[in-house]
Amino acid sequence: MKILVISSYLPHPLYSGGHIRLYNLIKNLSNDNEITLICEKRDYQTDEDIEKVKKICKKIITVKRKKQWSLENIIKTGLSMDPFLMVGHKSDEMKNLIRDELVKENFDLIHVETFYVMQNLPKVSIPIVLAEHNVEYLVYKRYADLASPFLKPILNIDVLKIKNKEQEAWRKAFKLIAVSETEKKIMKRADAVIIPNGVDTEKFKFRSFDKIGTEKRILFIGDFKWLQNRDALEYILSQIWPKIKQHLSLLHHDIDLKLWVVGKNLPENFKKYSSKDIIFDSKNKMEAWEIFRKAYLLLAPLRAGGGTSYKVLEAMSTGVGVVTTNLGIEGLGAKNGVHVLSAENSDELANCVVSLITDHSLYRKITLNSRRFIEENYDWKIISDKLNKVYMSSL
Repeated sequence: MKILVISSYLPHPLYSGGHIRLYNLIKNLSNDNEITLICEKRDYQTDEDIEKVKKICKKIITVKRKKQWSLENIIKTGLSMDPFLMVGHKSDEMKNLIRDELVKENFDLIHVETFYVMQNLPKVSIPIVLAEHNVEYLVYKRYADLASPFLKPILNIDVLKIKNKEQEAWRKAFKLIAVSETEKKIMKRADAVIIPNGVDTEKFKFRSFDKIGTEKRILFIGDFKWLQNRDALEYILSQIWPKIKQHLSLLHHDIDLKLWVVGKNLPENFKKYSSKDIIFDSKNKMEAWEIFRKAYLLLAPLRAGGGTSYKVLEAMSTGVGVVTTNLGIEGLGAKNGVHVLSAENSDELANCVVSLITDHSLYRKITLNSRRFIEENYDWKIISDKLNKVYMSSL
């Protein structure tokens, strides 16, 4: 098939979940399909990044990503029914490039990554497959719920705008893709197809138990420009970590334990928590699979966000124990006590961490189960085959 992919981002480097997802899908789908990608390119992305993506598709065309936070965009949002998110991604240049490419080539279908760039499509008669990584209006609602009383009413108006436009895009798409059963239920389209996020199981290989050292690093990893990561880290530092140390002290366990915080854009205010057992690692150059292999346990107490957490999937694939909230495994199918340990308050989360640190048989059981679970459900090859079947059913 000849497929035109329209995306709100260039999927390299592999810094975020969206980049990882699109890159791996294109990589696998290109074996049986001819793919042209038209996407937005951020200022930090280089010609080398374009070349990396060009290796896995027939053709790539990039559009300079406009600055999102500008007075012009804020005014436009206030004067229109479009949400701030859509205003920032509206592009006449992208629309013209798409139109030109449709004239040159006879595509079998168009795959759109995220509803907010769908507005840049000209009217077409070929099938449109819309892939949603999250239910965006719910993600923004969670942000709004955590905001200050002054900002909350303004943000809630924008949430309502996002909801209206997102649901409109869902109705227009010939095929609609969700990442989990949770999102599919909210979409209220019986024919929506679940194409989950995945893991490169060859890169994120299972770490044998004899490779685990005496130092036990409790990892929190993420880009701190995202509110949900800042919220989760504040939760760990202020409430969960002190309780972990207290519980271990009461048990009289002498363990070389460190909290390892890895990620870009770490706000300065977190440095007030600095101590000899907390490592703030904001300039780490290792790839994610290398980071996980040095961790004993992933602590991901997510309280906002959506979709499927890549950090949880990658930890499970690598044989790293996972402690998270119900939101962290929402829609994943992973079971508490079988594949991960999950809880909803700081006391229980701390107890889960202590259990995995002190009970080696439980740790072994959880990590072996989680690796098997990933191999059977979340390998990118399996997921790409599912998406290819969606394409075939659209013709």
